[in-house]
Parts: sequence; structure tokens; C-alpha cells
Amino acid sequence: MNLFEKFGIVTENMQLYKMAFTHGSYATSHNLDYNYERLEYLGDAVLSLIVSEYLYEKYPQYEEGKLTKLRANYVCQNALIYYSHVLGLKDHIKVDAVDTFLTENEILSITADVFESFLGAIYLDQGVEFATEYISKTIFKYIDEEKVFFRDYKSTIKEYGDAEDIKIDYEVLEEHGFPHDKIFVIAIYIDGKNMGIGKGKNKKEAEQAAAKVAIEKLGVLDE
Repeated sequence: MNLFEKFGIVTENMQLYKMAFTHGSYATSHNLDYNYERLEYLGDAVLSLIVSEYLYEKYPQYEEGKLTKLRANYVCQNALIYYSHVLGLKDHIKVDAVDTFLTENEILSITADVFESFLGAIYLDQGVEFATEYISKTIFKYIDEEKVFFRDYKSTIKEYGDAEDIKIDYEVLEEHGFPHDKIFVIAIYIDGKNMGIGKGKNKKEAEQAAAKVAIEKLGVLDE
């Protein structure tokens, strides 16, 4: 069963969906004038809007701050990777076969990106109602069962530092990759001692990863 049959998509714009699964490396090596980045940008906004509205209606007692934190759990990179794998989207990604410099983290990042670019294509081709229905079938069930994809390790380690009166700092050790597809390597220092190193496609993700390592080393519980 192909993706169109799987999700009930009837389209006359196949090129839009080809674009949604084309990584920049593949586009470059095959002299294509498109890749998934613009659709990813659009899909990111569409996903945030649809999930935000669902949470707004589901939790009328929650204030803005709590809704924002809750939304982050369902639109974070870990969540997008999970959705993409469950839906089989990762199997349709076009990445240059000789692009061996891609790290495991970068490949996972591409997998997350494609969930958003595919949603962007659906939105443009099928409209907001179809896009909402698609997200309701693929994500809302995880919201209803309160599945955890993301934990705020930075806040946990900060609370630990405040309680123990210990200084916590982060330092960027490496920054590499293309401007639109960077990887950051960041270390966390607790009272001047390196307690963990994390990687991510942006500084926040790398800091979260480093904080998680520090939490595990310190035995700090993340409730």
C-alpha cells in the first residue's frame, strides 16, 4: 500500500509530495531545483496550530504556560521521529546514497523533518480540514493517553543547581553542518566540572541532551 492509499489522498500534484521527501543532498546530486525545506517550514506551523487548538479545547483549565509546555511534548523532535517511523514515512525519504558523512543524529533529524514536510504538502494539496483529520488520526491519540516524548532536563538540573547553590553553565564545543542543517555539540559544567555532552540540531536540543547526561550521572530524579 502506498502513502496515498494509506492516508486516503487523491491528488493531481505528485510533484509536491516528491518535494516533501527530497533531502538537500539528493537534490544537489541529481541537479534538482527543490528539496523539502520550505514544506518543512510550512508543516511546522500547521502542526503547531492544529495541536495547539486541540490542547486549548481539551484542557480549558490550563494556563498559557502549561499549554506551551504540553504542546512541546507532542511537536518535539523525538515525537516527530516516532510519528514518522510509525507511519512509515522514513521509508520514502530520498537522501543521496553516497552522502556518507551524515551522522545517526542527522539522519534522525531528517526523519523528523519529513513528518513536517509531508504535512506541509498535505495542507497545500488537500486543505486545512484534511490536514487536521490526518493529525487527529496520527497524534491526538498520543495526547489522549498522555504519552511522554520530551522531558525538560534543563529545568530539572536548574532546580537541582538552585537547591544546592551550584553554578551550572553550558558551552558550545562544536558546530558543524550546512546553515540550514546544523549539528551542535554542547557541554554542561556543574560547579566548573564537565558533567555531560549533548548533540542536537539546535542549541536548545543539545543543551537538553547534555542536561540529561548530567542528571543520570548525578542520580537526580526527573519527576
